[in-house]
Amino acid sequence: MDILIVDGYNIIGASYELQKLKEEDFSKARDQLIDTMAEFQAYKGIRVIVVFDAHLQKGVEKKHNDAGVEVIYTQEKEIADKKIEKLAIELKNVKTQITVATSDFTEQWQIFGQGALRISARELLREIEKMRCEIQDDVKKTNAKKNQTRVTVSDVFPKEVAEKLEQIRRGHLP
Repeated sequence: MDILIVDGYNIIGASYELQKLKEEDFSKARDQLIDTMAEFQAYKGIRVIVVFDAHLQKGVEKKHNDAGVEVIYTQEKEIADKKIEKLAIELKNVKTQITVATSDFTEQWQIFGQGALRISARELLREIEKMRCEIQDDVKKTNAKKNQTRVTVSDVFPKEVAEKLEQIRRGHLP
């Protein structure tokens, strides 16, 4: 299974909406990113890991699963870049393609050296927008098909029979 490792704060910083939300409520911006990545994970059928620096957190590394997404807060004084590099090495195998989403140029080259693919924060945000458009298109197509395949009594029976059936449906027996 392909794995996408996301530098959480890097993506938040690249997104106008998330950056604005971060200014109002830091944790809501993180939660929104995680929710978006859960949607992306489900749509793409990949494993997503979001890594955050231990911002304002002290102590050991913390991991949890949120909406199906693995979320990691690095240990105190460990930057997300180093944790991402470690993950890329640990998770690398012949059957797994690792992709890292970050706009940190140095990190991109480090990851590339590990054999992982890299995409910038803006590229990931474009992919997310593309996914949302595709989902909307799919919903519209599904709704259009439902409307086209809806068969009414008047489609099947002659007008007189349809009228009598309607009277029976309303409780007016002939």
